[in-house]
Amino acid sequence: MKLYSQIFIFLLMFIFAGCDEDVSTDTVDYYDDLQTKLILASSGETVMLPKGFIALNRSLWIDGLSNVTVQGHGIDQTILSFKDQIEGSEGLKIINSKNIILKDFTIEDSKGDLIKVENTSGIDFVNLKAQWTGKPKKTNGAYGLYPVNCENVLIDRCIAIGASDAGIYVGQSKMITVRNSEAYYNVAGIEIENSYYADVYNNYSHDNAGGILVFDLPDLVVKSGKSVRVYDNVVVDNNFKNFAPSGNVVASVPSGTGIMVLATSDVEIYQNKIYNNKTANTCIVSYHILEEPITDKEYYPYPTSIYIHDNIYKRKRMLPSLSFKQPIGFLLAMNYFNDVPDIVIDGIIDNKIEDKSSNNPHQICIENNSGASFLNLDAANDFENMTTDLGHYNCSLPVINHTVYP
Repeated sequence: MKLYSQIFIFLLMFIFAGCDEDVSTDTVDYYDDLQTKLILASSGETVMLPKGFIALNRSLWIDGLSNVTVQGHGIDQTILSFKDQIEGSEGLKIINSKNIILKDFTIEDSKGDLIKVENTSGIDFVNLKAQWTGKPKKTNGAYGLYPVNCENVLIDRCIAIGASDAGIYVGQSKMITVRNSEAYYNVAGIEIENSYYADVYNNYSHDNAGGILVFDLPDLVVKSGKSVRVYDNVVVDNNFKNFAPSGNVVASVPSGTGIMVLATSDVEIYQNKIYNNKTANTCIVSYHILEEPITDKEYYPYPTSIYIHDNIYKRKRMLPSLSFKQPIGFLLAMNYFNDVPDIVIDGIIDNKIEDKSSNNPHQICIENNSGASFLNLDAANDFENMTTDLGHYNCSLPVINHTVYP
């Protein structure tokens, strides 16, 4: 009888041990455990995420931590799912922190942004996948990886899929590196907005509506982004439908946009492969092209000091986007049918600084691009005198020199 009792006790222990493993992926109990670890993490600590599919129904958050790493076992080994989220909108939100590293996991299907980071100095996203599973749609969250009002930002070896605004977005921040990453099935693959000192390189942006965007927008705290380098990227086949909700600025980006600069100054675009983006492989435009009122008196709506050089362009013959939400495609199709020029500028200029001389520091300069054709839309004059003559835009500017983190 004693032997049978010991066997019975062993079986009970085995069963409850199995239950403990199940609890590690239980929605409520695992959330409490993980959130407690994030609250109590001390400087220098690594909070390890378990292997497996972890279902969470509430937002995780970090507030006021320093020198903390949150690490999984790999993007295919640790998956945080917010598909059944009932509280909060972000998957993970980080605020008022310093030197935070997020690495080696997947985060997916939150109601809003997947990872939002605010007011943080030193934030690294390393080997992460941020995605909305299923069909890309306007009810997906706006941003996959979303640092805003941050400094010393690193996004390295990340994947972003399915965002209804931008898969990888950095806004109102400074000292930024986005590298070795992939973005697809987003409205915008990678976006730098109202930010300073950014390097975007060695990325693969494909099958978005827009591949890489560099924007300055009005009515934001940080004004006049500048000193942005976009180089050594592959930006191809960004012809996916624009599924952004109406009213968002990116809803105005035509499907088929490779690289787009809107109203930003001091941008250098070089040594990229920019292929088969059906509406414009590259476009440089002012905010006025959106035909939206500007009430922000400190906002400067023109792109200046833009240097596009030494890129490789290719484009199959295909019609540009024909959407009434982005009517520019109809204009291009009417004039160029399926052979739209590669580099398009809107021709809306600031007459106060316009100078036809070759040494104008505010100039848009375009040179040494392989296979590239050019179009000035002359939008300032209602498209009356569109021209493919590169003219005084065939010039050079000093290359951008800055040191970013890390």
